[in-house]
Amino acid sequence: MSEASASKAAEHRATPAAGKPPIIEVMGEAGDSVEPPPPELIEKNPELSPEQAEQARKDYLLTRFWITARGFWGKNGDRLAWLFSIGLLVLIVAHVGFQYGINLWNRAIFDAIEKRDSSTVFYLTAVFFPLAIGSVALTVAQVFARMAIQRRWRAWVTNSVVSRWLTNGRYYQLNLVGGDHQNPEYRIAEDLRIATDSPVDFAAGVTSAFLSAATFIVVLWTIGGALTVTVAGSSISIPGFLVIAAVIYAAIASGSITVIGRRFVQISEDKNQAEAEYRYALTRVRENGESIALLGGEQEERDGIDRSFGSVLRQWARLAGQHMRTTLVSQGSSLIAPVVPLLLCAPKFLDGSMSLGQVMQAASAFTIVQTAFGWLVDNYPRLADWNACARRIASLMMSLDGLERAERGDGIGRIRRGEIEGDAILSLHNLSVTLDDGTAVVGDAEVVVEPGERLLVAGESGTGKSTLVRAIAGLWPWGGGDVNFHPNRRLFMLPQKPYVPSGTLRRAAAYPAAAEDWTVEQIGEALDKVGLGHLKDNIEEDAPWDQTLSGGEKQRLAFARLLLHNPDIVVLDEATSALDAKSQDSMMELMTKELPKATVVSVAHRPELEAFHSRKILLERRKGGAKLVSDVDLIPGKGKRGLLGRFLRHRN
Repeated sequence: MSEASASKAAEHRATPAAGKPPIIEVMGEAGDSVEPPPPELIEKNPELSPEQAEQARKDYLLTRFWITARGFWGKNGDRLAWLFSIGLLVLIVAHVGFQYGINLWNRAIFDAIEKRDSSTVFYLTAVFFPLAIGSVALTVAQVFARMAIQRRWRAWVTNSVVSRWLTNGRYYQLNLVGGDHQNPEYRIAEDLRIATDSPVDFAAGVTSAFLSAATFIVVLWTIGGALTVTVAGSSISIPGFLVIAAVIYAAIASGSITVIGRRFVQISEDKNQAEAEYRYALTRVRENGESIALLGGEQEERDGIDRSFGSVLRQWARLAGQHMRTTLVSQGSSLIAPVVPLLLCAPKFLDGSMSLGQVMQAASAFTIVQTAFGWLVDNYPRLADWNACARRIASLMMSLDGLERAERGDGIGRIRRGEIEGDAILSLHNLSVTLDDGTAVVGDAEVVVEPGERLLVAGESGTGKSTLVRAIAGLWPWGGGDVNFHPNRRLFMLPQKPYVPSGTLRRAAAYPAAAEDWTVEQIGEALDKVGLGHLKDNIEEDAPWDQTLSGGEKQRLAFARLLLHNPDIVVLDEATSALDAKSQDSMMELMTKELPKATVVSVAHRPELEAFHSRKILLERRKGGAKLVSDVDLIPGKGKRGLLGRFLRHRN
């Protein structure tokens, strides 16, 4: 092993177990950009009905999204955020200026054509190219600035959300709590993309529309002047008639799209959820391909996929109906808008009060104003889709907020983690484990584990053994009491289903440390010891090992990791369930031989595992949560529990 690798591996082995188990904790990379969860702006009101409470939650979602998203421009945000934002604003203003220049050019060229002034026509033709090139260059620059903001904003918010999601096992805890956070991977990958892309487009579009409308309304007012109409022998003068016409026309179009598309948001949200569930169904088939193939469950899986896809198609059909209705308005508006100013200006042109150039300038200005006013018409579907996506990512943020509040001890009780005093390596003091709603699972556990002890947690299925072990490991936060570790001790957990990351077998064996922390020879030696020597030649091979290895081989691989990491405390949660009895004995003997000083806490159902433990505690289901009813030494003279152990034996 290289000096750097040795140093890194030593750092892994020296990480303390007190507080949060470092082998389980995943640190984020967002640094101080990850803000603490904001105070709840909407408290649960017991007087609200479930429907009203749900509506209040939905009303808060967009606020919650912006609480995090606006941090991109804050003191801990992206260092280039304001530079790109101001640059985009300057480009938009400059582009509107070029639009105004082209509008004036329209008037001049048509006036010259009307007068048959060839020299002016040739001159204006030469002037047009710099105007066109400048306008195109500014448009391209806007695209660059806009997409740079979108890319950097998405990266910043994604970094914040992913860091919070991966911290303290929250990605795992979300599976244990209720809330609207299903398919978090889809929300982070797709919904967050739309939630950060669209607002930049909207902001740029609204700014451009406002400046264009303000500029060209002045043009319409100046060119159009007043229109005089005769009604019943009386003359009526309408000042700024082109401006009034543009406002009325836009109000009708925008009002129509608002009424027609009022259900767009909910339909878009339903469509996104259906897409996420469909993708999840397909992912489940891929991840569990071996079990499905062995059981011949293809038809059942196909039926489930068809049902999920049918839901997607139904939601798309509803969305298509909304798009058809909004397209009817927007397309009709785009066809009629250029004709309206020509018809309105025709009387003044025919009576000689407007030149052809003024008519064409007014028509161009009217179209620009109408486009600006009709921004909502053209973008309402995207606005609705953004609303739905922002709400979905905000729902995930709120679930993470709830977990963070639990970590601070707000609301439901939180298990405290600290350092133990004395020689013991682990202690559970008045420990109770509950569900996230406060339902008791395990109550009032008192256990002290001495260095080198090998503790077996036994009991019937459903008594909360695995939950208790997860609480010890720091994965289960809800409950009360204390879990205390000896300082400078490191914990390593072996779950029933070991995780095999993508990449090489070397990476899988070293996980969660870096693959380079051990040499190929060291990893090969560990694989040899656990009975995976036949894979030594494939250590550097990048293959789908999660699909290639059997359940028993994965558990052997987990023991190879254990040998490499050499922790002080080992937590086994049915870690040999996929092995036959002989292989199980071999793995347990290997662990005892290679890690003679390690303290072991394990959950298992097989009685023969008692031979590899020095002590056993028994959980029994009781009203108000499972209770510790027995604490006995399996090897005489090994247990050193002092007064606590004698008290438990006397009590039982």
